[in-house]
Amino acid sequence: MKPFQFKEFTVHQDKTAMKIGTDAVLLGAWCDLGGYPDTMLDVGSGTGVISLMLAQRSDAMTIDAVEVDEGAYEQTVENFEQSAWGDRLFCYNASFVEFVEEMAEEEEEYDIIVSNPPFYTDDYETEDIARNKARFTSSLSFEELIQGVSEILSENGRFSTIIPFKEEADFIKLAKKHNLYLNRVCRVRGNPTSEIKRSLLEFSFTKATVQEEELIIETRRHQYTDAYINLTKDFYLKM
Repeated sequence: MKPFQFKEFTVHQDKTAMKIGTDAVLLGAWCDLGGYPDTMLDVGSGTGVISLMLAQRSDAMTIDAVEVDEGAYEQTVENFEQSAWGDRLFCYNASFVEFVEEMAEEEEEYDIIVSNPPFYTDDYETEDIARNKARFTSSLSFEELIQGVSEILSENGRFSTIIPFKEEADFIKLAKKHNLYLNRVCRVRGNPTSEIKRSLLEFSFTKATVQEEELIIETRRHQYTDAYINLTKDFYLKM
């Protein structure tokens, strides 16, 4: 598996079951970093691509990642070490639930939390255990994700995620139970005639008028829309 070359960093992906996909890049580019956040967290880092995008986009001194799968954890660490921002990036090999317990005990909080979470249900599980763990809600449920975020997000912090559009309403309802309110949403279509596939969501502890937008990725195969190019051009080599 060849490394994935971005404008300012390279991502090796030979040790992890989950390869770089559009979802991660969309989230890493779309999430709002607010003013000058000090601390950021990437939940379920996979290859570490989102953390690397956050490092490129900010001066935050602490960018942590947490990854339960050992192969993906090793991959993330390797990609962090080989980047220009290795001194600001750190990955924990733990489940998010364990990580939250430890951080809550130490009263550590994050200004920005970002997660491209696992989102297929058990019905879809395959023979590949590592891939299952990376992509299935059995390894981290939405409930566990939201509850954990609510415990370690700073008072004025932001939490951004990307999920299937069909899960959007339930996810928002679940977040509200933990006092996390939707502030922004971007619904993503592959092309102008396809169904909405993904929802990019941003939450905080503050109730606000929801900003809604829609993003179309291509007009036809490999003909990207201006909106998609503008969003990703700082990262993709050919944009």
